[in-house]
Amino acid sequence: MRRLLGRLHRWAGLFIAVFLFLSGISGALIAWDRELDSWLNPSLFKSDSAALSAQRILELANQFETAEPRARIKNLPLATQAGESLTLTVTPTWDAQSNRVHRLPFNQVSLNPDNGTIQATRKWGELSFSREAIMPFLYKLHYTMHIPDGWGIKLGTWFMGIVSIVWLIDCFVALIIAFPHRKAWKKSFAFRLTSGNYKLNFDLHRSGGVWLWGLLLIMALTSIAMNLPEVVRGAVGYVAELTPTRYDGRIRTKRPIAPEITRETILAFAVAEATKRGWKEPAGAIHYNAPYNLYGVSFFSPGNALGAAGLGNSVLYYDGKTGALFSEEVPTAGTAADIFMAAQFPLHSGRIAGMPGRILVSVLGILIAVLSVTGVVIWARKRAARRDHAYKTI
Repeated sequence: MRRLLGRLHRWAGLFIAVFLFLSGISGALIAWDRELDSWLNPSLFKSDSAALSAQRILELANQFETAEPRARIKNLPLATQAGESLTLTVTPTWDAQSNRVHRLPFNQVSLNPDNGTIQATRKWGELSFSREAIMPFLYKLHYTMHIPDGWGIKLGTWFMGIVSIVWLIDCFVALIIAFPHRKAWKKSFAFRLTSGNYKLNFDLHRSGGVWLWGLLLIMALTSIAMNLPEVVRGAVGYVAELTPTRYDGRIRTKRPIAPEITRETILAFAVAEATKRGWKEPAGAIHYNAPYNLYGVSFFSPGNALGAAGLGNSVLYYDGKTGALFSEEVPTAGTAADIFMAAQFPLHSGRIAGMPGRILVSVLGILIAVLSVTGVVIWARKRAARRDHAYKTI
C-alpha cells in the first residue's frame, strides 16, 4: 500500500508542481496587489487632490459616462482618500448600429479628482508584459494560468480547480507516507542541516510539508471553492442549507442592459436600508452588473474594499429596473453553510486575519514554491540514480 501511495504522490506531485510553483510565487506577490500596483502605476491610483465625497464622485461618474458613451461604470468607489485618484472599472455599452457591444481599448479608468479628466487607462487582465499589466497579469496567472476561455467555459479556472482537487487529495497521501514508522515519528518533523544537500532537500520537502500541512490543506480547499464555486456550492448544499445567491432567479442576458434607476437613487435606498438595520460602516462602493441588470452597494470604510479583517463586507443588491431590494450578502449572517462559503476568499487571501494573515499567506506562497521545487529535485535525482544503476548493470 505504501508503495502505491508513493507512486500516487510522485505522479500527482509532478502533475501539479509547475502550477503550484507559479501560483505560489504569484500568490506571494498578489497578497499585496493594490500596494504593488499603486507603486508600479502611480498615474492609475495617485493624484495631488484632496479626499472626495460620495456626492462629488457621483458627479464625476456621470460626467465620465456622458463624455464616453461607449462605457458604463461597473464599479465605483464612493470615497477617496487624500492623494488618491478616482479609479473606475468599466464595461462596454451596446452599439445599436453594429448590433454588438462597443469595442473599448480599456476596462479600468483613472480620473483626476479635481476635474474628472482621464489620467490613465488600462485593459485589466490582458496578456501583456507592460508595466501597467504586471499585477493584473500575475493575478490572472494565479487562478487561470492565462488559459483562454473556450466553448463558453472558463477553461483556466476549471483547470486550476482540477489541479486544486489533485492537490487536496495529495495532501492526505503525502501525510500518510511522511510517517513510515510510528516510533520514528520525530524524524518526519526534523531537518538534517549538516547531512548533505540530498538529505536537506528531502527534509525540506517531507518535514516542511508536515509542518505546513494544515495551511496547505486550507489553501487547496479554498482554491477548489473559488475556482469551482458551482461544484462546491452544490456539494455543500447537498449536506447543509445554503441561501440562494444574488444571481439565483435572474437571467443573464447576452446584451448588456442599461439600468432604469440611477446610481444616486439606488445609493439613497441602500443607505436608508443600512441605517434601518443599524449597520455602522458607510457605503464604500456601488457596482452594476449589466448582464443581470443588478446593482450592488458594498459597505466598508475607505481602504477596506476587500475587507480589513474577518469574512468581508456586507452588500445590498437592487434591481436595476424597479429599484427593489433583491438580495443581500452579510458574511457573518445566514446558515453555517453560508458562512463556510463566505470564508473561502478571506481564508485563501489571509485577509480573515488582517495584515498578519496577508503576511502569512505571502510567506506561505514562497514555501509552496519551495516544496514544489524540492519535490521535483527528489524525483529527478532518484530517476538519475535508477538510470545510472541500469547503465552499470548492462
